[in-house]
Amino acid sequence: MRSVRTRKKRLWKSEIAAMKEKPKLTKLPQHVAIIMDGNGRWAKERGLPRLAGHRAGTENIRPVLEACVEYEVKILTLWAFSTENWRRPEKEVRGLMRLLRETIKRELQELHEQGVQLRHTGRLDRLSPSLQKQVREAIELTKDNDRIILNVAFDYGGRAEILAAVRRIIQDGVLPEQLDEALFSQYLYTAGLPDPDLIIRTSGEFRVSNFMIWQGAYAEYYITPTYWPAFDEEELYQALLDYSQRERRFGLTSSQLATQTSLI
Repeated sequence: MRSVRTRKKRLWKSEIAAMKEKPKLTKLPQHVAIIMDGNGRWAKERGLPRLAGHRAGTENIRPVLEACVEYEVKILTLWAFSTENWRRPEKEVRGLMRLLRETIKRELQELHEQGVQLRHTGRLDRLSPSLQKQVREAIELTKDNDRIILNVAFDYGGRAEILAAVRRIIQDGVLPEQLDEALFSQYLYTAGLPDPDLIIRTSGEFRVSNFMIWQGAYAEYYITPTYWPAFDEEELYQALLDYSQRERRFGLTSSQLATQTSLI
């Protein structure tokens, strides 16, 4: 019995040592965006209704947000509801709207006290008037906070965003010769925010799914098979570690990057 306990004790010590010896993150993304996928499958595997998976997903936002603060990430974008999600069963859509309302009511004051600035990316006009009011009030309350930006993409789709931008550009009478990438970006839902450096997709799906198709042009992607409700600080660390080991060239060669770095 004593030898078994000794082996267990040594194992625990080795695990603790391994945790302390995690490789350092040599560079960190300023803006992390997450496609929160897999709530329904997480629930199904546990014999639970889909809405239970969505509820577990909303409860996972706080610990991931806090981990991002610890890693000094400045902006966290979470894709919570797509323009295509309206096609889901009416009961599920109603449940998701109720979850948004409940989450804002439960979390808003504490997020505000912790210096979190809330932003919304997507359409508001298709939400109920009371929910629109709740979202706008949350944005207004936290607008001056600067510890981290939590940008919630709700009723968001990349193609719809680009179409909306083009319509506004036409309405404003912008001439073709005036239009460039910087000006176009000002007409997107994410105007004022830098493009994401790292896009994480949970649940193992290898597709963009109409998410930030303009902004994500040069983002690094990290795919994990873990469903969103089970995505934790360790998973986030692995994504950040993978990012820190990549070379972002933005169309240049490695030698060009090395030359630029040596001149800094």
